[in-house]
Amino acid sequence: MSITIEGIYVGKPREVMMNGKPVKTSIYKEPLFSTVQVNALGIIGDTQSDPVHHGGVDMAICLYPAEHYSYWEEKLGRNPGESAFGENLTISGLSEQDVQIGDVYKIGEVLLEISQPRSPCYKIGLKHNEPKMALWVNEKGWSGYYARVLQNGEVSVGDELELVERHAKNPTVLNVNKARYWKEATSEDWQELVKVRQLSQEWREHFQKRLEKLK
Repeated sequence: MSITIEGIYVGKPREVMMNGKPVKTSIYKEPLFSTVQVNALGIIGDTQSDPVHHGGVDMAICLYPAEHYSYWEEKLGRNPGESAFGENLTISGLSEQDVQIGDVYKIGEVLLEISQPRSPCYKIGLKHNEPKMALWVNEKGWSGYYARVLQNGEVSVGDELELVERHAKNPTVLNVNKARYWKEATSEDWQELVKVRQLSQEWREHFQKRLEKLK
């Protein structure tokens, strides 16, 4: 099965109201139908409202599997809309259980390296008017994931992703999510993950802190 870009999306900061207070977010993204430029910080034209928790080299591009959309439509009781998770690329053929940390994918001249799962926050609940949305995402492990840009270039809707490098012993995105959010996670899981060089620094530090609390 081919891995294909089904949609490309970018967002700019906007203010929305939450509990009577304004919240700035870029989770509301608009589709692009032309070829877009990609550099080390992501798709040109995409901006972040919270650079502390979003964006940067390790979170340059967010990808989300198209196959999950039917589940979320049923769960929410309505069409979740495009870029429902604030992703830059909606892709088919590559779920969290298929992709591994450190996988390198080629799209034309662009090279992407999978760096970490997407960690859902309250803004996903705000976008869908469902406070439990982040919890539901964590329970399923269907978070989507981030990638670094190893080589700049152009991408378009319909482009295919080709796996060009894989570290066979690295965990899948789903397994990393399980280690962070599921009750079944063990200290042995965390010990293995802090060794995964391709996993983003923030996530490795998170697991290291968990281990230190056990001492």
